[in-house]
Amino acid sequence: MNSDFSPLLIDWYVLNKRDLPWRKYKDPYVIWLSEIILQQTRVNQGLPYFLSFLKRFPKVSDLANATENEVLKLWQGLGYYSRARNMYATAKKVAFDYNGVFPSSYKELIKLKGIGPYSASAIASFSSNEHVAVVDGNVYRVLARIYGVFTPINSSQGQKEFQKLALSLLPIKDSSTHNQAIMEFGAAHCTPKKPKCSSCVFQHNCYAFRNEAYLDLPVKIKKTKVKKRYINYLVQENKSHVFMRYRNQEGIWRNLYDFPDFEFEASVSKEQLLVEVRKEFPKVEDLELLEQCVTPHKLSHQHLYITYYSVKTAEVSLNIFNGVPVLKDDFSKFPMPIVISRFISTLKKS
Repeated sequence: MNSDFSPLLIDWYVLNKRDLPWRKYKDPYVIWLSEIILQQTRVNQGLPYFLSFLKRFPKVSDLANATENEVLKLWQGLGYYSRARNMYATAKKVAFDYNGVFPSSYKELIKLKGIGPYSASAIASFSSNEHVAVVDGNVYRVLARIYGVFTPINSSQGQKEFQKLALSLLPIKDSSTHNQAIMEFGAAHCTPKKPKCSSCVFQHNCYAFRNEAYLDLPVKIKKTKVKKRYINYLVQENKSHVFMRYRNQEGIWRNLYDFPDFEFEASVSKEQLLVEVRKEFPKVEDLELLEQCVTPHKLSHQHLYITYYSVKTAEVSLNIFNGVPVLKDDFSKFPMPIVISRFISTLKKS
């Protein structure tokens, strides 16, 4: 079946591929943009971000000459902000150390910040047709089901095994189309929960179909336990300004703006919170509940239960948290976590 695999796959792809804008480019910079944006992001969510970034930064030098603030603001809502920070660092590296010429070989790409084996393979394959196998979550799923591979995909042994299998199936001629095809097949046909087995070109050779095992494959080692965090944000404002915090420490929201917060291991009442707040900020007279999020904000290994309180002090203009005074009309200029941005949109209306 190995010799038939690629021809069947590419025939399917020619008839069924989606019209995605980044597929029209061979420029490694543009392909890199799409790959970084689409990491851990669905196509329909990432597409408008890709178009916005490409319009604002048509060349790597444009991205390198922007401010980090501008990059983070344009990224706002995509999550995993380290991707944006790494992207910005890589743009600077290419613009100033590579004379603005974005590399297209796996060997050079893998040296750049934020580019791992998958991204380096994808950019090298799609920009210069380098003979490298591109293995993402979709490819793992397709190969595990068709060939009946039960080695966990998130183990070092599994990664080596799947990479070897993917490379053995890769044709010498036009490996780029093959890589695009297998990723597309996993995304659109051999989907996680409802694969289209009845119309599959690999039906008679598929281990999962013959053994009714499509829900069992691929195998993945159980995830890290999700941590619950209870965050209480303190919002201090006057008629024209809101006092915000610039997060310059390490963390998922580094270099973004939010509010001072008090975090607990469980939900606490306003009265309990006020006791803790006054220990650190004695000038706080009272707290007023502004919003309590009904559902948690879900990150990869964290669920954030967020509550917002307005801070009451004797002097309205007193900046008790030594925060950054932000004009209410200027919120759009500041990069912030999406949960804060959504809350601010309600704050502006009040």
